[in-house]
Amino acid sequence: MVEQLQSLRGMVDLLPAATARWQALEATAREHFRRAGVVEIRTPLLEATELFARGIGEATDVVGKEMYSFIDRGERSCTLRPEGTAGVVRAALQHGLLSQGPQRLWYGGPMFRYERPQGGRQRQFHQIGLECLGFADPRSDVEAIAIAWDLLAALGLQELTLEINSLGTPGDRRRYRERLVAWLEQHQAGLDPDSQQRLQTNPLRILDSKNTDTQRLLADAPQLADSLDPASRDRFEQVLAGLRQLQIPAVTNPRLVRGLDYYGHTAFEITSGALGAQATVCGGGRYDGLVEQLGGPPTACIGWALGLERLLILQERSGTAAAPGAPDAYLVSQGDAAGPLAVVLARDLRRQGLAVELDLSGAGFGKQLKRADRSGARWAVLLGDREAEDGTVRLKDLRQAADGGDAAVPQADLAARLRSAGG
Repeated sequence: MVEQLQSLRGMVDLLPAATARWQALEATAREHFRRAGVVEIRTPLLEATELFARGIGEATDVVGKEMYSFIDRGERSCTLRPEGTAGVVRAALQHGLLSQGPQRLWYGGPMFRYERPQGGRQRQFHQIGLECLGFADPRSDVEAIAIAWDLLAALGLQELTLEINSLGTPGDRRRYRERLVAWLEQHQAGLDPDSQQRLQTNPLRILDSKNTDTQRLLADAPQLADSLDPASRDRFEQVLAGLRQLQIPAVTNPRLVRGLDYYGHTAFEITSGALGAQATVCGGGRYDGLVEQLGGPPTACIGWALGLERLLILQERSGTAAAPGAPDAYLVSQGDAAGPLAVVLARDLRRQGLAVELDLSGAGFGKQLKRADRSGARWAVLLGDREAEDGTVRLKDLRQAADGGDAAVPQADLAARLRSAGG
């Protein structure tokens, strides 16, 4: 017996019922971007490995431990994208979008990281992201956050908290890094093993450690805010004031540093108390140095990404996930003349804008009507040889009692009758 194949660990199938919920979520996001004047960009799933090594940072966990990389037949190192920002910036540079002025772009699709699968995060996971390229004003930070906040509210999510911090300029971070490393070296024995390793490669990421003992130790560590120059502090205050004006509550979190090297100034996360330890639903910030790192001119940018798997979990827990769409009608038929005519009739109804599911099982009317009821359709359209001959169908309301009967309707009037009856 041939062994049945299974999907790879962390690679999850989206079955039809789940796909309907995903489509509803994506449609809401698409409408919010349209209202905000944000246009879609689609980039390849596969990029040169160098893009992420230069853009994300070789010392990050993403590049060092989590990427799906391989050498292709042309001896090039290629990587399945682990995040969306670097590819969007690469595309904007390659195609000269920045020479046309500031760009408000959004993307969506699968990303890939070799992590331990857990609730809300798989090895193939999906994101929707916003990238605003060429915007330096603090108001652009506020607008980007507001678009994310309002989208999450439209999706019915609750228990949301906006955590925000300023990472300052590269000079601010260099000063802080020196102070932090000096302090951490004095307390190295109290750090967890991962943080001890990061001390040599990416010490700021220690602030983001999930280890409770390390977090208790860090309570006495130097604060990044104390290393910000006056201009960085003023900029951060303008962002906070803009959020207050929009009545978006923000909690300053001095430990929030984000996981990728390209962030500076504003960094933020929107979290949910309904997700337990994996609480982050949206994360992003300002990355003014990334375009230059990838070979372009100095360009101010801000963006964020939403994790769709986590959004769906939250929607399901809050009861706001969209139900799979039901057809307008379910067409059942039986008989030598009725069977072929049912195909013609279903096609005609679909051409007139109706959603019609056609039963092709050839079973008796009783079994077909049971399937019609399970489909969620309001109406069952019954076609037998007698109806085929006299040009009618029988229309049955599936929401009435089983003995509610049915009505004869001319086939030529069926589409109008279904539309007038509604769902």
